Amino acid sequence: MSVAAAPEASEALDAPKAPPAPAAVPPARFSTIVTTVENKPGVLARVAGLFARRGYNIESLAVAATEDHRFSRITFTVDVESSSLEQVVKQLDKLVNVVDIQELDPAESIERELILVTVAVSPSGLGGLLGLADEFRAYVLDADADAMMLSLSARPARLDEFARRLQPYGIIELQRTGRVALRMLGARSAPAPAPAPEPEGPEASP
Repeated sequence: MSVAAAPEASEALDAPKAPPAPAAVPPARFSTIVTTVENKPGVLARVAGLFARRGYNIESLAVAATEDHRFSRITFTVDVESSSLEQVVKQLDKLVNVVDIQELDPAESIERELILVTVAVSPSGLGGLLGLADEFRAYVLDADADAMMLSLSARPARLDEFARRLQPYGIIELQRTGRVALRMLGARSAPAPAPAPEPEGPEASP
């Protein structure tokens, strides 16, 4: 004797399973802070000293003058696992010569870094090395019988990959500038609208 399943049980068996919840994206370990400071002697030393006293770990640092000769821009890449980003910003804001502080969201900014690297050259490896430089669009700055100097400006992750691919050839010397960054044009704050001109002449309100 067969027993029919209850409608409720049948519907439950046929119901589609809910898709699994997406895995949580881990927070980025490093955060980029761009600080505009007055272009005065000792400012960089005071800023760097603040990080040292607080035990903040700086992954990279780049500093240069801005479009206004009175100011310089310092770009920090901070290890947020070693310190609270909020505390970093608060401590920077206490410095007298700091004019502006921006925390750049990686999704709304563009980062670049420059690498200079001297690589050993052999007759058998020359073709592969030139092919690798062409693949990454790196520039050959100097060369002699047994070494070649290359440069590449790109995202930090691409520079990591470039250096890794160069290792089998034999890296003699390598230098990186540290990353610089600017907010994307579409992510910038819109300028405030200009005030409407006041009416003139006989049409003006009394």
